[in-house]
Amino acid sequence: MDLLPKSILDQLAANGRTNQDRIEAGEDTFDFEPVVKLFTPDAGATWLLSETDAEDPDIAHGLCDLGLGFPEIGSVRLSEIRAVRGRLGLPVERDLHFKADGPLSAYAERARAAGGIVA
Repeated sequence: MDLLPKSILDQLAANGRTNQDRIEAGEDTFDFEPVVKLFTPDAGATWLLSETDAEDPDIAHGLCDLGLGFPEIGSVRLSEIRAVRGRLGLPVERDLHFKADGPLSAYAERARAAGGIVA
């Protein structure tokens, strides 16, 4: 299974371009819904990604939790996520059933209250 198929990468890039355009216009950025949920099946890491950087598509923005109970909104390199292996050596997987039900900030609020990403 392709971790990030073209359709997902295209949506992440479109969101990133939209927010870059808004920044350049002096406007507030959009709080997009997560486009994809990635997780380690044999560790506690989870990523909800909403966009990629307009100038460097390897940099994604989203809610990240390395399984330590400190979820945080920030940036991560997709190449680093692809290289992650859990305790049993399993690679990161995409949640094929994930459907976002709100903006990234809502997931972050729930994650802070729960001590981990709830999605």
